[in-house]
Amino acid sequence: MDELAEREFREYVAMRQGALFRVAYLLTGHQQDAEDLLQVTLTKLALHWPRVHRTGSPDGYVRKILYRQHISVWRGRRNRREHAMELLPERGAVDDPAGEAVLRLALARVLNELTRKQRAVVVLRYYEDLPEAEVAALMGTSIGTVRSQVHRTLTRLRVLCPELIYIEEPA
Repeated sequence: MDELAEREFREYVAMRQGALFRVAYLLTGHQQDAEDLLQVTLTKLALHWPRVHRTGSPDGYVRKILYRQHISVWRGRRNRREHAMELLPERGAVDDPAGEAVLRLALARVLNELTRKQRAVVVLRYYEDLPEAEVAALMGTSIGTVRSQVHRTLTRLRVLCPELIYIEEPA
């Protein structure tokens, strides 16, 4: 990578690192795993940066690496246990600190009960707000699989923690 490309890569990472870490954290549910996932993702991005940067759309490429790497790790570690974190990153405005804490703990608990694939589908559809076709492309699966995964995951979340779910399934 030449000097200019390296500088552009460093600027991109500095600008997007926080948002990418939040997505990685939502996917993994564990700070160290999120850091590892993000590091592998950024390493893979660096290898292809000159080509990716020329396309003018590095976000789509890095997102694809992130989700595919997450699923790849999931396939390799099916029996791995995840650990609940006390706090989630990026705190918003708080009207009811006690209520927010209860919801945060409930969210951490139920996210740990989802499979990596279910977690990825929920993050892509509802946190990233991506259309089903883009979720399918990122996950390397069909739109029908995405729809069924979303349906099953939301059904499971409603059972595990009804107070958290106010998400309505898309028609």
